[in-house]
Amino acid sequence: MTGEEGFEGLVEPFRGELVAYCYRMLGSAHDAEDLVQETYLRAWRSRERYDETRSSLRTWLYRIATNVCLTALEVRGRRPLPSGLVAASDPRGPLVQGEHATWLQPLPDSLLDTGDPAGTVIDRGSLRLAFASALQHLSARQRGALVLREVLGFSASETAEILGTTVVSVNSSLQRARTRMKEAEVRQERVSEPSTAEQRAWIERYMKAFELADVEGLKRLLTEDVIMEMPPMVNWFAGRGNYGLFMEWIFAKSGRDWLFREVTANGGQPGFALYERLGDGYGLHTIQIFTVTGEGIARNSVFQDPEVFATFGLAARLDG
Repeated sequence: MTGEEGFEGLVEPFRGELVAYCYRMLGSAHDAEDLVQETYLRAWRSRERYDETRSSLRTWLYRIATNVCLTALEVRGRRPLPSGLVAASDPRGPLVQGEHATWLQPLPDSLLDTGDPAGTVIDRGSLRLAFASALQHLSARQRGALVLREVLGFSASETAEILGTTVVSVNSSLQRARTRMKEAEVRQERVSEPSTAEQRAWIERYMKAFELADVEGLKRLLTEDVIMEMPPMVNWFAGRGNYGLFMEWIFAKSGRDWLFREVTANGGQPGFALYERLGDGYGLHTIQIFTVTGEGIARNSVFQDPEVFATFGLAARLDG
């Protein structure tokens, strides 16, 4: 593993799953990419010390990635979504920006598709925004223990090696993590998810109703307890009626001249980039990621952040 080409050939197949891991730990697609690059740099520098008789290459890379993530988390706060930070808002009230909050970001699915010929399987269900948001309620080591053990399937001894601790400590962290996740009321949304094609059909109907400024049509696509949140605003709304009131305000304020570009994020959640009319063209307004169940759209997470736009590689402006 001394040659650069040989090294890259060995470690590159792990890139997608390492990006997913760092995303679960940090809650940021931008940070995840940076931390995987740092992981590979540290791995390259210490490649001569790797002993394949003591651990697999995958375990060795995860130990480096975990150290990189834990170091980063020492200076970074948690990344919640508004629904995990404050009480639900009245849609008739003013929009309030969370000036001191650092928000959870969506993860573009393109970052998971690394062309691995081995076909590494990534548990995409554990990348859903609701699960990623709940992880932010855990301490850094609890987060690591839960993801390594229950998502990635490492044994207790392997997890202890990766975290640089003992099996007893891993089991204790895992127990606390499970309790905290239960307290956070993680909704097992993926259990009732329709097929990918059915989810996309729901979103296509939503886009059509949006295009027509048809608020009642939008409401018919929503579950009764739907949630809309839109960082960097701390406002979030619960329920079909409140959702409809907010959309009435949006159409009254911004009209109905929009363009849409389909996106997918967080392991298959459908969504779109929304462009609004600006002069003789269209400017990128938001990225909206949906949770779709068999009963309808249960959550719409709306992001308006230049860093998020950049991770999706979207044009800032489209010609009319």
